[in-house]
Amino acid sequence: MDYQQILQDIEIEIQPLFGKGKVADYIPALADADAGQFAMSITLFDGSSYDVGASDTLFSIQSISKVFTFTMALKYLGSELYKRVGREPSGNPFNSLVQLEYENGIPRNPFINAGAIVITDTLITHYKNDTAAFDAIVDFIRSIADDESIRMNVVVAGSEMEHAYRNLALTNLMKSFGNIDNEAIKLVQTYFNHCALEMNTKMLSRSMLYLANHGVDPINNKAYVTKAQAKRINAVMLTCGHYDASGDFAFKVGVPGKSGVGGGIVAVIPQKMGICVWSPALNEQGNSLIGTKALELFTTKTGLSIF
Repeated sequence: MDYQQILQDIEIEIQPLFGKGKVADYIPALADADAGQFAMSITLFDGSSYDVGASDTLFSIQSISKVFTFTMALKYLGSELYKRVGREPSGNPFNSLVQLEYENGIPRNPFINAGAIVITDTLITHYKNDTAAFDAIVDFIRSIADDESIRMNVVVAGSEMEHAYRNLALTNLMKSFGNIDNEAIKLVQTYFNHCALEMNTKMLSRSMLYLANHGVDPINNKAYVTKAQAKRINAVMLTCGHYDASGDFAFKVGVPGKSGVGGGIVAVIPQKMGICVWSPALNEQGNSLIGTKALELFTTKTGLSIF
């Protein structure tokens, strides 16, 4: 299959969509993103990769980081993790307080904000403090991406912390139900720090290979999680990876994926490849508008989906 030609065809076909959607403006440091940018990368099991667009341009991974922290927490805690965070779609916006109160401070899944904050809380407890936990998260992401250059954007992290009211409210609400162990300010800052890591589509498509191969990186043969855990992570990505548009993403694209409000989307084609697409303009549910369409076109043109 000529993947390079397919990506080039997709880049042409998505052109009419530029100018639609809007960049995330509730985080001021993200509001300046150029909505006209686009990149798409795939990485195969033999290490070969194919790219179009601005595939070397770094962007804020935002909620894509939740895949990585969920992986780490699942590795260390196993099924015990599900006592503190569920695995069901939320059907509500990613920062909803209402559902959290109804459900006694137990977030629906690891990919909404409250769930990712609980996951970060478990990692801080595991590593004894917030600094060690963040360092471990960065080390893990550098390992699966095979790239030591990955860094946090301090301006983005600072901007998020200046406007942290909703996430602090989520954290304190969960703490009132006994579902948060660590101090709220440091916890939320650690959460923002891993969301503010910067990567490009090449790095992110490479980082998905372990999930495409039952938890084992097919290039360096490192086992990051068990086969059963990789299955669980992919299942939650499919059902919960796009907030309250997850069903629509599964319907149109048909592969496990996770979006971030920085405009990135990662996706997994089991036993084939890792994928990342990036375009900063978002749809109403907070997912990359053009990125979602590009992935739909990719699975349609290649016939590669899990269905």
